Amino acid sequence: MKLTGLVLGGVRHIGAIEDGQVRDLGPAPGFFADPGAALANPGGDMHDLDTVELAPAVPETSRIFCVGINYRSHAAESKDLAGLDEPTVPMIFGRWQQSLVVDGTPVPVPPNEPGLDWEVELAVVIGRRVWRADEDTALDAVLGYAAFNDLSARTKQLETAQFTVGKNADRSGPISPVVTKDEVGDPRLGLRVTTEVNGRLRQDGNTRDLIHSVPRIIAYITDTLTLLPGDVIATGTPGGVGAGLKPPVFLRPGDEVVVTVESVGQVRNPIVDDIVR
Repeated sequence: MKLTGLVLGGVRHIGAIEDGQVRDLGPAPGFFADPGAALANPGGDMHDLDTVELAPAVPETSRIFCVGINYRSHAAESKDLAGLDEPTVPMIFGRWQQSLVVDGTPVPVPPNEPGLDWEVELAVVIGRRVWRADEDTALDAVLGYAAFNDLSARTKQLETAQFTVGKNADRSGPISPVVTKDEVGDPRLGLRVTTEVNGRLRQDGNTRDLIHSVPRIIAYITDTLTLLPGDVIATGTPGGVGAGLKPPVFLRPGDEVVVTVESVGQVRNPIVDDIVR
């Protein structure tokens, strides 16, 4: 099943996409209180996809856990860019849900950046409360997967050892609809992940090359804190980011960036000038 967020009466709901329509599965907090029950009994009104306001398919209380340097092909780039070695454990930093946007949303370049950098990622959406997960069973806690573009303001990101500001620019987290895990399978078996900029292939990786697997990441996070339904884990990007090119290349107004995750989906966004807040 493919899930999207939709806004009805000013409230974010979760819906199931069905043949160009979306079936309302109820307000996001209620859906994520028991996603299994909501998916087992998918009642609700139908709406045309092109007549409703779409939103990320996560609650507004969602936490986004991002994993840095999690492909070996990206590790060499990161060593050159920031002097960072390949992590021996998952390197976690945070995003806020407010940075997430959907397919087609224009993404502005912050005024003091030369442009934004692209990062295709497989995103994992948690479906149940999980504490101290075992790697052998960690995938049981997953609701589904999405394609995610961790658009990065590299100037801010690299000025200090802290990534927070550079990874939370306004509208800088495009995310696709969520595909339930039964339709995707085990990401350790290999999903191709790609980025295209103005039709040119810029990144081409595979989740087989993750340094830390999805179960390993879930286990690592949950031996310290409890993951909650609707939380998101962005699992890292392969080599080929713009900052790693010589000379560097960044997304500028007028560009279009598309990230795709095999068997999951894609998200396409135009890059624009800074916007009025």
